[in-house]
Amino acid sequence: MPNYYSIEVHDRHRGQTFTAQVPDDHYILHSLEAEGYTLPFSCRNGACTACAVRVKEGNLVQPEAMGLSPDLQAQGYALLCVSYARSDLVVETQDEDEVYELQFGRYFGKGPVRMGLPLDDD
Repeated sequence: MPNYYSIEVHDRHRGQTFTAQVPDDHYILHSLEAEGYTLPFSCRNGACTACAVRVKEGNLVQPEAMGLSPDLQAQGYALLCVSYARSDLVVETQDEDEVYELQFGRYFGKGPVRMGLPLDDD
């Protein structure tokens, strides 16, 4: 039997806020869509930043969020497509380009890349 948590979403793209109940055993994005809410997404695999949010309050886990570095996760960024609620949450949608720049911008124009983008390398 899953636990249910309240999630308050501040949708910056639409200038709206809504609250829903999400189970702890389903991805948050999927649960919100099942309730009729529409949020940005693209890959649904945790590889891009289209569904990125900033967690303002609460806890979640995102073990499959390969599209966010551990540093950005530690700063409170999450990908709703691969996140599970672990408490009541308050989140704010982010601009995909802004998060992408935070994630990868430091590598553009820096010369050759060694073995792909070193997400854990500072």
